[in-house]
Amino acid sequence: MAGDVHLFGIRHHGPGSARRLVEALDALNPVVVLIEGPSDASELLPMLADSEMVTPVALLTYAEDNPANASFFPFAEYSPEYQAARWAVRHGAALRFIDLPASDRLGVAASEIAEETATKAEDDPISYDPIGALATAAGYDDGESWWSDVIEENPASGPVFTAVADAMTALRAETKLLTAREAAREAHMRIEIAKAAKDCEGAVAVVCGAWHVPALLERRSLAADRELLKGRPKTKIKATWAPWTAPRLARASGYGAGVVAPGWCAHLWETREGDRIALWLAKVTRVLRERGHFVSTASVIEAQRLGIALAALRERPSPGFEELREAAIACLCNGERAMWNDVAAELLVGAGVGSIPSATPLAPLLEDLQRQQKATRLKPEALERPLTLDLRSESGLMRSTLLHRLNALDVPWGRLTDAGRSRGTFRENWQLRWEPEFAVRLVENLLYGSTIAEAAAGRLIEAMGKETELGALAGLVRNAMIADLPRATETGIAALETKAALTSDGQSLLEALPPMADILRYGEARAGTVEHLAALMPRIVVQAALALPYAARNLDVPAAAKLRGAILAADAAIQLTQLEADIVAKWREALTALLHDDQATRLIAGTAARLLYEAELLAADHTADLLARMLSPGTPVAEAAGFFEGFFEGAGQRLIHDAALRGAVDAWLLSLDDEAFTGSLPLFRRVFSALDRHERRRLMDALFARSTGAKGYRLIADAAAIWPEHQARVLALLNAGSAR
Repeated sequence: MAGDVHLFGIRHHGPGSARRLVEALDALNPVVVLIEGPSDASELLPMLADSEMVTPVALLTYAEDNPANASFFPFAEYSPEYQAARWAVRHGAALRFIDLPASDRLGVAASEIAEETATKAEDDPISYDPIGALATAAGYDDGESWWSDVIEENPASGPVFTAVADAMTALRAETKLLTAREAAREAHMRIEIAKAAKDCEGAVAVVCGAWHVPALLERRSLAADRELLKGRPKTKIKATWAPWTAPRLARASGYGAGVVAPGWCAHLWETREGDRIALWLAKVTRVLRERGHFVSTASVIEAQRLGIALAALRERPSPGFEELREAAIACLCNGERAMWNDVAAELLVGAGVGSIPSATPLAPLLEDLQRQQKATRLKPEALERPLTLDLRSESGLMRSTLLHRLNALDVPWGRLTDAGRSRGTFRENWQLRWEPEFAVRLVENLLYGSTIAEAAAGRLIEAMGKETELGALAGLVRNAMIADLPRATETGIAALETKAALTSDGQSLLEALPPMADILRYGEARAGTVEHLAALMPRIVVQAALALPYAARNLDVPAAAKLRGAILAADAAIQLTQLEADIVAKWREALTALLHDDQATRLIAGTAARLLYEAELLAADHTADLLARMLSPGTPVAEAAGFFEGFFEGAGQRLIHDAALRGAVDAWLLSLDDEAFTGSLPLFRRVFSALDRHERRRLMDALFARSTGAKGYRLIADAAAIWPEHQARVLALLNAGSAR
């Protein structure tokens, strides 16, 4: 005797559909449960009931010869298909998928599927959005609201699946178009249903999208359905489970079958109808309080009443998240939408990350990661822990390379804690912490390659092709170099050479030098060819030197500060790489030219003077003369302040320890007359305020220390008589400086 077939039309990721489906399965007690999904991945379905499986998760299928050709089928706890699979395993029912195999979907070019979807949306809006068509007929503005009222949030139970089937049957009678792929899908499902019904005695439950119910109820010959499937494309595939995230279940993420608010859907599934409103508002209240907002219990009660009243005014069976959102804004957020926006993402979308059983067959990048974790003896841990690597050892270099490659894939398992601070070539300090979502990011990088090395290289090469800034491009080349990715490094160096030849912007040229210096530095510890870069960097230094005087002219404050930072970083890079003397001389000549250019922005000129002094190309007495000229009374205060700041900002320690410079500056200060000194007080305050209390004390000690080396200050004769007059003078100067 053939099995009795019962079809249950559901909305993917619908908590109301899931609840009604579980009730229907309990009442029917089928011996077979068939679910819309790729039939060649049926053996993985029972894993959904594994105690280690934590939703959200996704069934991942990908082409064996091209892992970048992949498809995901996400499941949340409130997905009807997920609950159906768990019910089947729990009750010992047979369980399998019945849709076209993944080998068919992956054998069709993605562009063809997209073209079919676009054609359906344009030529037959009913089949493209059947729920939207029903909503329009019912007087709703959108399908989501109608489906929520009728199915997901309707507290009244009833013959839901029969009503859905009748509605879809009426809609399909009006459709103008059925694509070849959709016809093949439904033919394949009919064949699988017929096979299951023939092979078993008892009820057969079919869980599928509501749109397909009428087509699966039709009586068609198996020969006609098999004819529809002839000549379908095939490709060898692999399938596995992958962790998924709550935000990726949201429609806003681009997921076509996504829901508007995954957090709200999870709440609908977890709560009974009677408790739903109060518990949701309690959750909103808790999150607001955690963010430091005061919310009273009385306000929560008023929000509940307002939500119910709004639903009644809108003739909805119960408040949805829209009504409760508006009630929360009015009663809990004092009418301030900004307060609601502060918590909306956490409440409506969530940040949950699923996990999969340890026995799950893994995707290529995850398999490769597991192999390399074993090879490098790096165990993923949720707690943050430090790791120091010696790049001179094979194990240290292997670990560093793996962590850098993962960073290139936007999987920051490790974070460098001494990046940019240490000039040491052979040591790296990391902070390690594994997050479950990193597995998702690895899967997402399958389109770049099936191993971590291939994927990291592919992703960097793509970024290099899109990069327009020379400095950022040099940074990408550095990342490729330290991750030991020769193909990406060669591609990047070629792009760097081309872009440098076409660039005349001084700022861009300067910003390219620090990452290039890092590349040359890392060349000591890592395998890789840097000869091209060793020849390119001197050329860029010369180009930057030629462009610098023009780039430094007539800049506003933000532009001057940005260029100053680039000059300091570039100078450090030039010193680090120990370039040829004639190249360094070109750079120093450019700095010297800034001192004699009246159009050069004074902040930049002061910075150049400081670098020349530190390179011992500007003597202390010449520095004093330069300060006197640049800070003369006839110089506008803003320009003088810029030069003084450019020279001394960050150089407080030099004044403490460099007696010659300190003496020259002290002599210049003593040479100022009262008016000039008073006029310069704002400059002095601006610079010396950067010194902390201990540095100011050490500077005073250095100025007043006796020749014996003892530190302290001696009172002059008759100090008590002189002090009142001196105090009055100091206060007058301070008041004058404040007025300016």
